[in-house]
Amino acid sequence: MNVTDEIKTKLTAAFDIKQLEIRDDSEQHRGHAGYQEGGESHFTVRIQSPAFTTMSRIERHRAVHAAIGPDLISRIHALALNISD
Repeated sequence: MNVTDEIKTKLTAAFDIKQLEIRDDSEQHRGHAGYQEGGESHFTVRIQSPAFTTMSRIERHRAVHAAIGPDLISRIHALALNISD
């Protein structure tokens, strides 16, 4: 399973998702720190879930990071999050 699919599986299991978009932006970072040949190093995640309604911006980010898990997070160089309820 690739990293995009792993992220999708973990977030779908953790939240009642209205919208989820995961984009691998790795190619845009070729030659920069953290770039890996073959991609899967830089991601943008756009997620919408009612679970985030009462959370602050920091709490939302922490919840997404916790759902993805430390093992997968450690394999990602950059993760941009757009989180809404």
